[in-house]
Amino acid sequence: MRMSDEEYFRSCVAKERRLAQLLGYDNIEECYERAGTLLVNTDALPQWTRNWKACGPLIAAYDISIHYGKDPAHEHGDAVICGGINVPFSDHPTKDRAIMFAIVKAVIVLLEHAKCHAVK
Repeated sequence: MRMSDEEYFRSCVAKERRLAQLLGYDNIEECYERAGTLLVNTDALPQWTRNWKACGPLIAAYDISIHYGKDPAHEHGDAVICGGINVPFSDHPTKDRAIMFAIVKAVIVLLEHAKCHAVK
């Protein structure tokens, strides 16, 4: 079941917040005048799940491979696979948004994995 537009929007902002934390940003706040705009001090953070100018550089910076395949949960559903992360197109308003979301999710997994192994 697809989530509401508000829930989807909040999930994108949550992914962007997590990525920002993993990239070392502290004291992240959401701008109340512009919902979904995350700020560090007065600087707006990139909207990685919603803007190709922000998301695109992540592909090269983290060597993210992008493949297309089937959603294992739905026999006839298509999905994007980024670094082992499978994101069904049906969970997103557009194919573009699904791809950006998958890229961000893949980078988060890479950074969390690196952080976990650095601590040991």
